[in-house]
Amino acid sequence: MKSYLEFEKDIKNLEEELEKLKDPFNKEGLTEVETDKISEIQLQIDEKLKSSYANLNEWQITQVARHEDRPKSQFFVENLFTDFINLSGDRNFADDEAVLAGFAKFETRSVLILGQEKGKDLDSRLKRNFGMMRPEGYRKCIRMMKLADKFNIPIITFIDTPGAYPGIGAEQRGQAQAIASSIECCMSLKVPIISIVIGEGGSGGAIALASANKVLMFENAIYSVISPEGCASILWRDPSKSLEAAKAMKLTASELLKMKIIDEIIKEPIGGAHRNNQDVIASTKKALLRNLQIFEKQSGNQILEQRKEKFLNIGKQRSFRVFSGETKWIEKNNLFKVVRDIFFKFKKEIGIFIFLTVITMLFLF
Repeated sequence: MKSYLEFEKDIKNLEEELEKLKDPFNKEGLTEVETDKISEIQLQIDEKLKSSYANLNEWQITQVARHEDRPKSQFFVENLFTDFINLSGDRNFADDEAVLAGFAKFETRSVLILGQEKGKDLDSRLKRNFGMMRPEGYRKCIRMMKLADKFNIPIITFIDTPGAYPGIGAEQRGQAQAIASSIECCMSLKVPIISIVIGEGGSGGAIALASANKVLMFENAIYSVISPEGCASILWRDPSKSLEAAKAMKLTASELLKMKIIDEIIKEPIGGAHRNNQDVIASTKKALLRNLQIFEKQSGNQILEQRKEKFLNIGKQRSFRVFSGETKWIEKNNLFKVVRDIFFKFKKEIGIFIFLTVITMLFLF
């Protein structure tokens, strides 16, 4: 059964009407009139989807990013890669099933895949802890990344988490330290890292695996330091102000691209990634191939320096200059020419001013 968001009520009604017309149990066959009606409704649905998704606000984009039918990391692993070998455990405490980690083949080349997995039904979501990684998950990723670095294997990460798990056990086992160590590990590797934000990129839980050479982001994904509800609760003590918080946080792909926090936006099909999985796979594959090719001829040191420069430049402020170096100041010899140009440009206004001044003087004296 399809699930619909708040702003998709009209689309839901049209699709339900369409399903009734297509129902083979209602009658023996479809008449020509019904076939025309089906085509007309399908056209209306396409137009509604196009207009609705072209004008989404920040909170609606957040809802799309969290859509339960949205493609998850496991879907990308199964459809983009071959010979995937799942590896488990941090060699210290336990295995964290909120993250898929393993080596695979991508177009004949070996890659390491790290994917935060939310799960697709209640049982799998509980098993995956809704994509919220524990310290052992980050330590598992660090172990894999060091292994990939040793054998010169590129790393691809899929980001989809509301944030790192905030439970007491996770804090007792060093959640903050595990996240910091994961970021440090990412910044020290000499192999390329390509990160794709496929749904939610929440807090340090996301940045721990997204400290990459290239950060790509789906058109309707979000990437932020906190959830809009969490931000609204802190700033206004009112979770209902999520829209205002989402606007202020600049968490959408278009805003983040302007600020150069991400490097590329992967376009989604009309109606979101959950409506056409195959188109999503095709566009993701092209983006991965293009970005991996960028680093093929670069040395390990060049890859490392590129990643460091990328993050050092985020938020860097340009020095303030009172006078621009490109300003052409008026030279003394051109003063007459400038005055003459101003006079001819505003001669009408100057004439009116002189006339009013003369009239005023006559009345006064």
